[in-house]
Amino acid sequence: MKERPIGPKIFSLNRYLKDRVGETWMIIAFVMVLLLPFIVGAGLYLKSRILLQEHSIWTLLVSGNWNPQKGEFGLAPFIVSSLWVTALAVLIAVPVSLLSAIHLTQYARKWFLNAMHPVIDILAGLPSVIYGVWGVLVVVPFVKRLAEWFDISVSGYSILAGAIVLAIMIIPFILNILIEVFRTIPEELTEASLSLGATHWQTIKRVLLRKAVTGIISAVVLGVSRAFGETIAVLMVVGNVVHIPKGAFQPGYPLPALIANNYGEMLSIPRYEAALMLSALVLFSVVLLFNFASRIAIVQFEKRV
Repeated sequence: MKERPIGPKIFSLNRYLKDRVGETWMIIAFVMVLLLPFIVGAGLYLKSRILLQEHSIWTLLVSGNWNPQKGEFGLAPFIVSSLWVTALAVLIAVPVSLLSAIHLTQYARKWFLNAMHPVIDILAGLPSVIYGVWGVLVVVPFVKRLAEWFDISVSGYSILAGAIVLAIMIIPFILNILIEVFRTIPEELTEASLSLGATHWQTIKRVLLRKAVTGIISAVVLGVSRAFGETIAVLMVVGNVVHIPKGAFQPGYPLPALIANNYGEMLSIPRYEAALMLSALVLFSVVLLFNFASRIAIVQFEKRV
């Protein structure tokens, strides 16, 4: 009796095992990505639990008293400073990035866009400490002279200085995304609008911007997330004064600067370390909630469009 060849069966078994192993590793990697935010959040909560057992979270968030020697760990000055710096930086960076992206993709010649790509990449890749040094040398004196025009006497180390430096840092990130968003819009939409008699600007305003609005929101979300957690550059120019700022020319003390300035030398004080970990947890939660809210807004807008 003639025996059947077993080669194809062995080959099929090997291929099946390889597929199963590859699929298993992909599932493991996917689950790890999903669990990573929860692991980070749980770790920060456990490290800050000592402080949360003694004070309510609401008291810590709204209190403006920061005096670790007396056991006072109010985070309001740092939260307000972070919001001030981030909001001003986004107000500066988004219009500049949006108008620049429109010009590069709709008006400029192709060779100019190709020449600008390496420049944008270089700006995005510069270490933040370089921006910080540049801010100390250029932005801080500029803010001081600007305040003098309004008869305000300040040192220049302020919320506005931090916002300007931060805006320049996040412009390359937002600009890169916006350029790709505009380049992915089909040219047929532009041609159809122009063929109906619309001007170039009317086509951009009523067709391209409406088509690209979800990408624009995503770019702004990335910029805000990048801005809210930036540390070194802002730390060098914002002043680092513990008080609730009431104006752009006043110094501030954002949450990332608080963690960077104090974490290393305060590990031996449990409550101080817990306060810093709570600051990190607040920072993490704000960025996470903002991303979730932005994603919901994008989905709702896509349904309406």
